[in-house]
Amino acid sequence: MIALITGATQGLGLALAEGLARRLTPRDTVYLTGRDAGRVAAAAETMPAGGARVRGEVLDVAGPVDRFAELLRQRHGGVDVVFGNAVMRIGPDDDPRAIIDDYTRVNNFGTTRLLTAFAPLLNDNGRLIVVASSLGTLHHLAPVLHRRFTEPSTLDEIDAEIARWRDDMKAGRFGAWPAFVNIPSKIGQVAAVRVLARQRRESDTARGILIAAACPGMMNTPSSALWWDVSTAPTPDRAAVPLLDLALGPVRPEHRGELVRDGEVLRFS
Repeated sequence: MIALITGATQGLGLALAEGLARRLTPRDTVYLTGRDAGRVAAAAETMPAGGARVRGEVLDVAGPVDRFAELLRQRHGGVDVVFGNAVMRIGPDDDPRAIIDDYTRVNNFGTTRLLTAFAPLLNDNGRLIVVASSLGTLHHLAPVLHRRFTEPSTLDEIDAEIARWRDDMKAGRFGAWPAFVNIPSKIGQVAAVRVLARQRRESDTARGILIAAACPGMMNTPSSALWWDVSTAPTPDRAAVPLLDLALGPVRPEHRGELVRDGEVLRFS
Protein backbone atom coordinates (compact mmCIF):
# COMPACT_ATOMS: atom_id res chain seq x y z
CA MET A 1 0.00 0.00 0.00
CA ILE A 2 1.13 3.53 -0.83
CA ALA A 3 -0.19 6.37 1.35
CA LEU A 4 0.31 10.14 1.24
CA ILE A 5 -0.45 12.80 3.85
CA THR A 6 -0.11 16.52 3.14
CA GLY A 7 0.45 18.93 6.00
CA ALA A 8 1.92 16.10 8.05
CA THR A 9 4.65 17.77 10.12
CA GLN A 10 2.48 18.56 13.15
CA GLY A 11 -0.92 18.09 14.76
CA LEU A 12 -3.45 15.91 13.01
CA GLY A 13 -1.30 15.33 9.93
CA LEU A 14 1.54 13.97 12.03
CA ALA A 15 -0.92 11.78 13.94
CA LEU A 16 -2.33 10.43 10.67
CA ALA A 17 1.17 9.58 9.45
CA GLU A 18 2.01 7.83 12.71
CA GLY A 19 -1.32 5.98 12.72
CA LEU A 20 -0.80 4.74 9.17
CA ALA A 21 2.77 3.71 9.97
CA ARG A 22 1.53 1.64 12.93
CA ARG A 23 -1.41 0.05 11.13
CA LEU A 24 0.45 -0.86 7.95
CA THR A 25 3.35 -3.26 7.35
CA PRO A 26 6.98 -2.95 6.27
CA ARG A 27 5.83 -3.75 2.73
CA ASP A 28 3.88 -0.46 2.70
CA THR A 29 5.12 3.12 2.24
CA VAL A 30 3.75 6.27 3.85
CA TYR A 31 4.74 9.63 2.39
CA LEU A 32 4.88 12.25 5.15
CA THR A 33 4.90 15.62 3.42
CA GLY A 34 5.03 19.31 4.17
CA ARG A 35 6.40 22.47 2.65
CA ASP A 36 9.47 22.88 4.93
CA ALA A 37 12.25 20.37 4.36
CA GLY A 38 13.67 20.65 7.89
CA ARG A 39 10.32 20.07 9.57
CA VAL A 40 9.55 17.20 7.22
CA ALA A 41 12.84 15.49 8.10
CA ALA A 42 12.33 16.04 11.83
CA ALA A 43 8.77 14.68 11.70
CA ALA A 44 9.81 11.61 9.73
CA GLU A 45 12.40 10.80 12.41
CA THR A 46 9.65 10.53 15.04
CA MET A 47 7.76 7.78 13.22
CA PRO A 48 7.44 4.39 14.96
CA ALA A 49 9.65 1.51 13.88
CA GLY A 50 8.37 -1.86 12.80
CA GLY A 51 5.43 -0.74 10.69
CA ALA A 52 5.25 0.91 7.29
CA ARG A 53 8.26 2.61 5.79
CA VAL A 54 7.85 6.39 6.19
CA ARG A 55 9.41 8.69 3.62
CA GLY A 56 9.61 12.41 4.27
CA GLU A 57 9.13 14.50 1.13
CA VAL A 58 8.62 18.20 0.44
CA LEU A 59 5.20 18.93 -1.03
CA ASP A 60 3.62 22.39 -1.00
CA VAL A 61 -0.01 22.29 -2.10
CA ALA A 62 0.25 25.96 -3.02
CA GLY A 63 2.60 24.90 -5.82
CA PRO A 64 2.61 22.41 -8.72
CA VAL A 65 1.50 19.24 -6.94
CA ASP A 66 1.17 17.43 -10.25
CA ARG A 67 4.96 17.00 -10.23
CA PHE A 68 4.76 14.97 -7.03
CA ALA A 69 1.83 13.00 -8.43
CA GLU A 70 3.96 12.10 -11.43
CA LEU A 71 6.77 11.07 -9.09
CA LEU A 72 4.43 8.65 -7.29
CA ARG A 73 3.17 7.32 -10.60
CA GLN A 74 6.71 6.61 -11.76
CA ARG A 75 7.76 5.01 -8.47
CA HIS A 76 4.62 3.03 -7.64
CA GLY A 77 2.15 3.22 -10.52
CA GLY A 78 -0.55 4.70 -8.27
CA VAL A 79 -1.57 5.51 -4.71
CA ASP A 80 -3.93 3.82 -2.26
CA VAL A 81 -4.58 6.43 0.45
CA VAL A 82 -4.37 10.21 0.23
CA PHE A 83 -5.10 12.53 3.15
CA GLY A 84 -5.37 16.19 2.15
CA ASN A 85 -4.54 17.89 5.45
CA ALA A 86 -2.45 20.91 4.42
CA VAL A 87 -3.89 24.08 5.92
CA MET A 88 -2.99 27.69 6.47
CA ARG A 89 -4.32 28.65 9.89
CA ILE A 90 -5.70 32.02 10.86
CA GLY A 91 -5.55 33.55 14.33
CA PRO A 92 -8.04 35.87 16.06
CA ASP A 93 -5.73 38.84 15.54
CA ASP A 94 -5.14 38.23 11.83
CA ASP A 95 -6.74 40.58 9.30
CA PRO A 96 -8.62 38.34 6.82
CA ARG A 97 -8.18 40.92 4.05
CA ALA A 98 -4.41 40.81 4.49
CA ILE A 99 -4.06 37.02 4.41
CA ILE A 100 -6.92 35.93 2.14
CA ASP A 101 -4.70 35.41 -0.93
CA ASP A 102 -2.37 32.99 0.85
CA TYR A 103 -5.25 31.46 2.78
CA THR A 104 -7.25 30.50 -0.30
CA ARG A 105 -4.12 29.50 -2.22
CA VAL A 106 -3.41 26.79 0.35
CA ASN A 107 -6.77 25.79 1.77
CA ASN A 108 -8.97 25.97 -1.31
CA PHE A 109 -6.97 26.06 -4.50
CA GLY A 110 -4.57 23.64 -2.81
CA THR A 111 -7.47 21.27 -2.24
CA THR A 112 -8.59 21.36 -5.86
CA ARG A 113 -4.98 20.90 -7.01
CA LEU A 114 -4.72 17.84 -4.79
CA LEU A 115 -8.01 16.39 -6.06
CA THR A 116 -7.07 17.03 -9.69
CA ALA A 117 -3.58 15.56 -9.38
CA PHE A 118 -4.16 12.50 -7.20
CA ALA A 119 -7.69 11.28 -7.91
CA PRO A 120 -6.56 9.89 -11.30
CA LEU A 121 -3.77 7.98 -9.51
CA LEU A 122 -6.04 6.13 -7.09
CA ASN A 123 -5.71 2.38 -7.28
CA ASP A 124 -8.71 0.11 -6.99
CA ASN A 125 -10.11 0.39 -3.43
CA GLY A 126 -8.24 3.66 -3.02
CA ARG A 127 -9.18 6.48 -0.65
CA LEU A 128 -8.85 10.24 -1.08
CA ILE A 129 -9.94 12.11 2.05
CA VAL A 130 -9.89 15.88 2.44
CA VAL A 131 -9.70 16.98 6.07
CA ALA A 132 -12.34 19.68 6.53
CA SER A 133 -14.69 20.42 9.44
CA SER A 134 -18.33 20.64 10.41
CA LEU A 135 -18.10 24.33 9.46
CA GLY A 136 -18.10 23.08 5.87
CA THR A 137 -21.90 22.82 5.71
CA LEU A 138 -24.38 25.31 4.33
CA HIS A 139 -26.10 25.63 7.71
CA HIS A 140 -23.37 28.14 8.60
CA LEU A 141 -23.87 30.28 5.48
CA ALA A 142 -26.56 32.80 4.55
CA PRO A 143 -29.11 31.15 2.19
CA VAL A 144 -28.50 33.81 -0.46
CA LEU A 145 -24.99 32.38 -0.89
CA HIS A 146 -25.86 28.69 -1.04
CA ARG A 147 -26.14 28.47 -4.82
CA ARG A 148 -22.51 29.50 -5.17
CA PHE A 149 -21.60 26.10 -3.74
CA THR A 150 -24.50 23.95 -4.95
CA GLU A 151 -24.66 24.95 -8.62
CA PRO A 152 -21.04 24.32 -9.75
CA SER A 153 -20.49 21.03 -11.54
CA THR A 154 -16.72 21.22 -12.06
CA LEU A 155 -13.69 21.97 -9.91
CA ASP A 156 -12.92 24.98 -12.11
CA GLU A 157 -16.33 26.41 -11.23
CA ILE A 158 -15.67 25.84 -7.53
CA ASP A 159 -12.33 27.65 -7.90
CA ALA A 160 -14.10 30.53 -9.65
CA GLU A 161 -16.55 30.90 -6.75
CA ILE A 162 -13.72 30.85 -4.22
CA ALA A 163 -11.93 33.51 -6.26
CA ARG A 164 -15.07 35.67 -6.20
CA TRP A 165 -15.28 35.32 -2.42
CA ARG A 166 -11.57 36.09 -2.06
CA ASP A 167 -11.94 39.22 -4.18
CA ASP A 168 -15.00 40.32 -2.19
CA MET A 169 -12.98 39.99 1.02
CA LYS A 170 -10.03 41.93 -0.35
CA ALA A 171 -12.30 44.72 -1.58
CA GLY A 172 -14.26 44.92 1.67
CA ARG A 173 -17.47 43.76 0.00
CA PHE A 174 -18.49 41.56 2.91
CA GLY A 175 -22.21 41.54 2.17
CA ALA A 176 -23.74 38.32 3.52
CA TRP A 177 -20.37 36.60 3.93
CA PRO A 178 -19.57 35.52 7.51
CA ALA A 179 -16.71 37.27 9.26
CA PHE A 180 -15.06 33.95 10.11
CA VAL A 181 -13.26 33.00 6.88
CA ASN A 182 -13.00 29.34 7.90
CA ILE A 183 -16.70 28.94 7.06
CA PRO A 184 -16.67 29.76 3.31
CA SER A 185 -13.29 28.08 2.98
CA LYS A 186 -14.41 24.79 4.51
CA ILE A 187 -17.67 24.89 2.55
CA GLY A 188 -15.61 25.35 -0.61
CA GLN A 189 -13.47 22.32 0.26
CA VAL A 190 -16.51 20.11 0.84
CA ALA A 191 -18.20 21.42 -2.30
CA ALA A 192 -15.09 20.50 -4.31
CA VAL A 193 -15.15 16.96 -2.90
CA ARG A 194 -18.84 16.66 -3.73
CA VAL A 195 -18.33 17.81 -7.31
CA LEU A 196 -15.46 15.42 -8.01
CA ALA A 197 -17.13 12.45 -6.34
CA ARG A 198 -20.29 13.08 -8.34
CA GLN A 199 -18.30 13.15 -11.59
CA ARG A 200 -16.57 9.87 -10.72
CA ARG A 201 -19.37 8.09 -8.89
CA GLU A 202 -20.01 5.32 -11.41
CA SER A 203 -16.36 4.36 -11.92
CA ASP A 204 -15.46 4.82 -8.25
CA THR A 205 -18.33 2.59 -7.18
CA ALA A 206 -17.22 -0.11 -9.61
CA ARG A 207 -13.61 0.11 -8.41
CA GLY A 208 -14.28 0.40 -4.68
CA ILE A 209 -12.84 3.93 -4.44
CA LEU A 210 -13.89 6.47 -1.82
CA ILE A 211 -13.51 10.22 -2.23
CA ALA A 212 -14.85 12.08 0.80
CA ALA A 213 -14.28 14.91 3.25
CA ALA A 214 -13.78 14.26 6.95
CA CYS A 215 -14.29 16.30 10.10
CA PRO A 216 -11.91 15.36 12.94
CA GLY A 217 -13.86 17.45 15.45
CA MET A 218 -12.39 19.87 17.96
CA MET A 219 -8.82 19.03 18.93
CA ASN A 220 -6.50 20.11 21.69
CA THR A 221 -3.88 21.93 19.64
CA PRO A 222 -2.14 25.30 20.07
CA SER A 223 -3.90 26.77 17.03
CA SER A 224 -7.35 25.72 18.25
CA ALA A 225 -6.56 27.11 21.69
CA LEU A 226 -6.27 30.58 20.14
CA TRP A 227 -10.01 30.49 19.46
CA TRP A 228 -11.63 28.16 22.00
CA ASP A 229 -11.13 26.38 25.31
CA VAL A 230 -9.87 23.01 24.09
CA SER A 231 -8.51 21.75 27.41
CA THR A 232 -10.93 18.81 27.39
CA ALA A 233 -10.83 18.17 23.63
CA PRO A 234 -9.19 15.02 22.20
CA THR A 235 -5.54 15.03 21.23
CA PRO A 236 -4.69 14.81 17.52
CA ASP A 237 -3.77 11.14 18.04
CA ARG A 238 -7.27 10.40 19.29
CA ALA A 239 -8.95 12.56 16.65
CA ALA A 240 -7.05 10.70 13.93
CA VAL A 241 -8.60 7.33 14.78
CA PRO A 242 -11.96 7.76 12.96
CA LEU A 243 -10.16 9.19 9.93
CA LEU A 244 -7.82 6.22 9.80
CA ASP A 245 -10.81 3.90 10.12
CA LEU A 246 -12.44 5.72 7.20
CA ALA A 247 -9.31 5.33 5.09
CA LEU A 248 -8.55 1.71 5.90
CA GLY A 249 -11.99 0.22 6.51
CA PRO A 250 -14.63 -0.93 4.02
CA VAL A 251 -16.40 1.72 1.95
CA ARG A 252 -19.88 2.73 3.01
CA PRO A 253 -21.66 3.92 -0.14
CA GLU A 254 -23.34 6.81 1.68
CA HIS A 255 -19.91 8.30 2.46
CA ARG A 256 -18.99 8.97 -1.18
CA GLY A 257 -18.70 12.69 -1.78
CA GLU A 258 -19.90 13.58 1.71
CA LEU A 259 -18.50 15.16 4.86
CA VAL A 260 -18.05 12.40 7.45
CA ARG A 261 -17.54 12.75 11.21
CA ASP A 262 -17.07 9.68 13.41
CA GLY A 263 -18.47 7.50 10.65
CA GLU A 264 -21.66 9.53 10.19
CA VAL A 265 -22.53 11.85 7.31
CA LEU A 266 -22.96 15.54 8.08
CA ARG A 267 -25.57 16.91 5.71
CA PHE A 268 -24.18 19.59 3.37
CA SER A 269 -27.51 21.45 3.15
